[in-house]
This record gives sequence, C-alpha cells and structure tokens, in this order.
Amino acid sequence: MSDTPTPAAPPAFDELAEAIRKRRSVYGHISGLRMDRFAPGEAWSTLPYREVFVGDSETGVIHGGVVTAMLDESCGMAVQLVLDGASAIATLDLRIDYQKPATPGLDIKAHAVCFRVTRSIAFVRATAYQEEESEPVATATACFMVGANRTNMLTDRPAFGGAPPPLEAPEDPTGPFATSPFARCLGIRLAENDTLVMPFSHRIIGNPVLPAIHGGMTGAFLETAAIITVMRELGAAAPPKPIGLTINYLRSGRALDSIASASIVKQGRRVVAFEARAWQDDATKPHATAFGHFMLRQAPEQD
Repeated sequence: MSDTPTPAAPPAFDELAEAIRKRRSVYGHISGLRMDRFAPGEAWSTLPYREVFVGDSETGVIHGGVVTAMLDESCGMAVQLVLDGASAIATLDLRIDYQKPATPGLDIKAHAVCFRVTRSIAFVRATAYQEEESEPVATATACFMVGANRTNMLTDRPAFGGAPPPLEAPEDPTGPFATSPFARCLGIRLAENDTLVMPFSHRIIGNPVLPAIHGGMTGAFLETAAIITVMRELGAAAPPKPIGLTINYLRSGRALDSIASASIVKQGRRVVAFEARAWQDDATKPHATAFGHFMLRQAPEQD
C-alpha cells in the first residue's frame, strides 16, 4: 500500500467564497471593502464612503487611488472565484478609465468578471459605480499572474472579521496635501529631487504573508506623484482630473518605503499626458510604472 497522502479535495464553491470573503488583503479589510455577492468568476462588492478617502476636500470627490485600489481588489476576488483558492495571484497590469467623479457621500460598488484563465494568466474586467452599473464611475481591465508565489490563501492568510479599524488623516494645513485626506492617510510626503515617499505601514499591505504592498496602494501613490508633478510644473492651483491610468507591476513592493517620481510627457491646452515610476532601494529597478492622462481644470475666464 502506498504511503503517499491523498491530495485534499478542493472546497465547495460556497466555502471557497466564504474563505475569500474573510481572507483578503490587509488593506481590503482596513478599507471596509466587502464582498456582497458572488458567482464562479464574478464578484460584487461595496466600499462604504469614508471622509478619509477624499482626494480633494474642496470638492469632496474621492481620490482616484481609492477607486483604483477597490477595482484591483475586486478583480482579485473574481480571479480567486475561478481558481481553487489556494493559488497565490499578483496583478501584472491594471488599466483604469475614469468615467465621472464619484458623488461625495455615496458608497461605491464594483462588479468584477474574470472572463478567461490560462495556465498562468487570468484576464479580468470590472466596473465601479454608485447607483446603476450602467452609469459607471470607472471601468478597469487587468491581468493577473496565477501561482505568483508559494503562499496559500486558504491556509496561510489570517481571517479578518468584525468592523474595519478607523483610518485617520493627520492634519497638515500648510503642507502640499492639505486638501487631500487620503494622501495624508497614506503618509505620503515630499522628498528630495522632486520625488515623493510613501512610508511602509500595515495599512497598505496586500499579501500579509510575504508581506507585499497592495497593488492598488502603489497605483494610488503613482497617481498622487503625477498630480503633484503636474500642479508644480504647470503652476496649477487645483488638482487635475484623472482620465485614464495604466499601471504595470514589475515586481512585488516589499516591506520598505517607496519612492516615486513623475514627468509630463505631453501637454495640451486641456489634457496632459504623464508617466510615473516607483522604486524602493534602487532607482534603476522600479517595482511599478504608470502612464496616463489628466484633464486640466479650466479657470473661470477660460473657454
């Protein structure tokens, strides 16, 4: 008789969905994102409105990075609902198209669909909305690597329960992020040579086993770096409006502070194209890059 152990049977789908609901990223739990409904390869989620998510306190509009992180997390849930729950996944690239600003004070919902899985790659699309899915706040497409590392979500990750912990944005009325509670919440600060720093902290963790920075947090950091760069170089008094952002994840963001820089690629009268990059201990080895477009806010006297 063979002594080779029999592989454990994969969990039933409802059990898998419950495990995914509880064993997600650290940031996903802290943000309050919850999975409301599920089906094979599909996840419906809700992110309750919190004042700390605001990107511009003068308008009350949520920071684009909050939407990016939500869609990244929701896409990941859809991928796991296709797999057996044991395989570790990692975002390879994520494209966000911002359709309209989120209405202040309202929750944001998301519907993510994993529509194709190969041996190594999963392809996903998602929609973020508030009242009707046919009226999106943003849409996303993403690619995930399947089997990105040896961690097992079902056995290695802790299960989260209860209400999410509070998130605070320290006041800084004279700083560059005086009107951006979410940037202050992440601890983003200006550094030398026109760079920005996002300190590593528990709240930005994606995979708690490695640990690795949440891809959505890296996306939020890159977008913030681009906003600051555009405002500084163009002398803008108000943050530009995001139109689209494509993020390429080159390697895991480790438990280290991240540094980012951005530059303007092309400037038009109303639209500006930018690129940004983030690294940790070696500027020649970025762990993520981004390319995107902003809509410049027009002065009242301009057409």
